[in-house]
Amino acid sequence: MTQPNITLSHLKKYLKNCSQEELVNEISELFKKFPTVKEYYQIKLYPQSEEQVITQYKKVIENEFFPSRGFGKARLSVAKKAISEYKKVSQTPLGLIDMMLFYVEQGIKFTTEYGDIDENFYISMESMYEKALESINKYGFRDTFQKRCQKIVKDTSGMGWGFHDTLCDIYDEAF
Repeated sequence: MTQPNITLSHLKKYLKNCSQEELVNEISELFKKFPTVKEYYQIKLYPQSEEQVITQYKKVIENEFFPSRGFGKARLSVAKKAISEYKKVSQTPLGLIDMMLFYVEQGIKFTTEYGDIDENFYISMESMYEKALESINKYGFRDTFQKRCQKIVKDTSGMGWGFHDTLCDIYDEAF
């Protein structure tokens, strides 16, 4: 017989029955076992260190496109996972928007360096750019990111698969 899947309400019930010491031990174990938990508390307890955490995740993205040795593999799944992991630990949307735009900028730089890539590559870049611009408008960061978003569009001029045109449309709709 299979066990039922745990739900948030099951977890809350379990935690309510724990003593404070047991809760501290539980969180301590999570902290030791899962780097994202450590990063979450790093930012929660020391908000000024968020930039340091962002830099670590940006390095993962950058290494996927431009490793210190050899050629970039441009595994979009690895780069997107870094954004997803950062999203779990971040405390503000500002850092997440920065990460999403960084992903697109690295993709553009990769295309400039190595030539046109495949259509799925550009679709991923377009999708991330669109999500970033939606967040920019949702959280009121237009003034903070408009020039950077404009530069992204400018830097794609002449790239294949209609990439530039799509980014232009996304930009025009957002700004």
